[in-house]
Amino acid sequence: MIRRFALSVFRRPVRLRSRGLILLALTATLVALLPLFTSGGRASAGPGALPMADPPAPPPAPHHQAAPASAMEPAAPTLPRDGWTATASDHETVRGDHRPLRVLDGDPNTMWHSRWSPTAAALPHSITIDIKETAVLSALVYRPRATGTNGRIGEYAIHLSADGVAWGAAVATGTLADDATVKTLSFAPKGARFIRLTATTEAGGRGPFSSAGEINLLGDPGTAASVVDLPREGWTASATSFETARGAHAPAAALDGDPDTLWHSRWSPTTAPFPHSITIDMKTARPVSALSYEPRRIGINGRIGAYTVTTSLNGTTFSTPVASGSWKDDDTLKGATFTRTVTARYVRLTATSEAGGRGPWSSAGEIRVSGPAAPAAHGVWGKVTGFPLVPVATAVLPNNKMLAWSAYGIDRFGGSNGYTQTAIMDLTTGRVTQRRVDNTGHDMFCPGIAVLKDGRVLVTGGSNAERASIYDPATDAWASTSDMNIARGYQAMTLLSTGDAFVLGGSWSGGSSAKGGEVWSSANGTWRKLSGVPVTTTMTADPRGAYRADNHQWLHATSNGRVLHLGPSKQINWISTSGNGTITAAGRRSDSPDAMNGNAVAYDIGKLLTLGGATAYENVKATRRAYTVDLNGGGTPISSRTGDMAYARAFGNSVVMPDGKVAVFGGQSFPVPFSDATSAMTPEIWDPATGKFTRMASMAVPRNYHSVANLLPDGRIFTGGGGLCGVCATNHPDGAIFTPPYLLNADGSEKTRPVITGGVPARAANGTQLAVTTDADVSSFALVRAGAATHSTDNDQRRVPLTFRQTGAGAYDVTVPADPGVALPGTYFLFALNAEGVPSKARMLTVG
Repeated sequence: MIRRFALSVFRRPVRLRSRGLILLALTATLVALLPLFTSGGRASAGPGALPMADPPAPPPAPHHQAAPASAMEPAAPTLPRDGWTATASDHETVRGDHRPLRVLDGDPNTMWHSRWSPTAAALPHSITIDIKETAVLSALVYRPRATGTNGRIGEYAIHLSADGVAWGAAVATGTLADDATVKTLSFAPKGARFIRLTATTEAGGRGPFSSAGEINLLGDPGTAASVVDLPREGWTASATSFETARGAHAPAAALDGDPDTLWHSRWSPTTAPFPHSITIDMKTARPVSALSYEPRRIGINGRIGAYTVTTSLNGTTFSTPVASGSWKDDDTLKGATFTRTVTARYVRLTATSEAGGRGPWSSAGEIRVSGPAAPAAHGVWGKVTGFPLVPVATAVLPNNKMLAWSAYGIDRFGGSNGYTQTAIMDLTTGRVTQRRVDNTGHDMFCPGIAVLKDGRVLVTGGSNAERASIYDPATDAWASTSDMNIARGYQAMTLLSTGDAFVLGGSWSGGSSAKGGEVWSSANGTWRKLSGVPVTTTMTADPRGAYRADNHQWLHATSNGRVLHLGPSKQINWISTSGNGTITAAGRRSDSPDAMNGNAVAYDIGKLLTLGGATAYENVKATRRAYTVDLNGGGTPISSRTGDMAYARAFGNSVVMPDGKVAVFGGQSFPVPFSDATSAMTPEIWDPATGKFTRMASMAVPRNYHSVANLLPDGRIFTGGGGLCGVCATNHPDGAIFTPPYLLNADGSEKTRPVITGGVPARAANGTQLAVTTDADVSSFALVRAGAATHSTDNDQRRVPLTFRQTGAGAYDVTVPADPGVALPGTYFLFALNAEGVPSKARMLTVG
């Protein structure tokens, strides 16, 4: 029996008979009682403008546990605003006192407002805050005006400055939803004194207005961005005190790579008083920009609370603190972002309090020091782009755009409401637009997704568990297709070699019936149950049974309408979709246990990589393991363990790149939905030639449960989302684009790419030979299928290296595989790569 849970963040609506008529009458009365200032048919910017009525919230979510307490507060502290000042490009004084300082007065009923009388100041409008000292900043918290709607910020940009003169590029841009909710606009942590918020549009398009009720700033989240851990070989550590009488707790234990050993300040025979310091000697001077602190694994005494970090070149003279703060009393990984990158040989962490106040003790399981990432080795992150919703699901479209959606709400889910909040990101301009989709009667939260052979996106089940909808990028329109025979949520889907779509599992929603396989027909849009494909043998041994055990399955379509099911259960199965279907056991995934909330990706023809996961959906340790699965040796897939990731991950996302390497982003070492604890902030790239993972530049924002990642047509990678838990701090309505090392020179400039100049039609049948031309010689070609991601799973993406022959200077005959089980029908990126492995920007090609 399915246990039912409710998110604590949802409010239960009042049930009223004829609610629509009551709301209509109430609205009419309010309009009569509260006249608006109007100009050109639009409400004025006056503070008394009538707010738009938000739709009532639906019932609480029936299938999920409450968000953990740690999700209610941001990891980064809210900075005290004492002594801060604010200036603005303009502000209203004639019709009200709406000076910029109103965003700092602690009263949400006052506001800064751009000038609207006697004439309205044109957009853009900006407000600049001077915090009077340099501090690490990581987010701006924007509270819209308390009454009225005019001036809600729509499209925005955030800039930082050390002196209020030099601003540089925006650290964040994006689009905000037109509602009254408080919005956290995140960016990569950085030391700055000045921060500027610029509004370029008004969210509702009501006029050239901008306003803000309150603005707060968040400090160091403890996770530095665009850094890499420095190798610790040969390093030594010393401390002001350490315990030897009751245990071997010398400072070297904080550098040994074993979190079960620890440095601990002396407690016997007498306790050493605060402060306690541990000093790392890196043996050579090098640029450093962050420190990470892993508390002791076993026990709680000595968890560091208040701290400072100082540096030195000679071990004698130490700097003023480059970082300071106070860490929470828990066992999660902590960090300190330096206010500036410094060159140092010695790094000293000084504890001035114990986090729990239990005694005058300090301890550390592991301490690491990070330096700035090198672009050509570790890649580069672009600015954080804000979305008007949490992008829980995404699909890359043939028109160089990306579709994203959440649920009925932009930041929450629950019930079966019959509509979905969606957004489109234009990958050319970076602009994000929002739309609510009502016409399909489908709340598409927690769906199955398949990109169809013509580039349309099929979305099934979820909160409206039996529904199925199709988005057509050619017309930018949504339409319904036939309901599934079996209501589902958290199901897996894949397109078949036949052009039809297969679905399996999905007990999160739609009742407790068995969620066996069924097939959607591309010819008539109807569903056919596969009585010979029960879900039973594809399930994990999750302690909560089918509700969790059949979720997010890894499916790989092959020839003749067949599908390889290769996880997350340890059992592998071959599935036939002909007639009533069949399912046949195909061995185990080597020595892998169940790996729920891990994922799999096809990096070559008949070759897949599986990464991470855990033995249960949540509240167990995740794994660092990765495996290859090879289908090319005959009927039985051959599974082998490859190199481990540096970080254990569940809820992570993996993406195959044009060169056959696989990038993995985000995830947690101890998976908990809606939590940012135990986040893996460092992406890794796996190389099939070596079987090893290499760490990349760290992310600015955690990407865990409800996050996504997609390869883009220019060879870069988008990752975003996480959360969707209503009024909680772990909602991440944003994303960022990662530029992998293969595109970058040592100085961060982009390498010269090959260019595909011609010979790529809009559509090509399997087996077609293309006469492709390029501006320079290339060494390989690859097709990468456009992906659609949700809940760590993207069964659509696959890389297909192509055979070719050179026919002249920059001229090639390139062959599309004849087997639709190899080059599955659908939208592909065609990349050309030079001898250095630098990919071209892709040309879009529909195969089949």
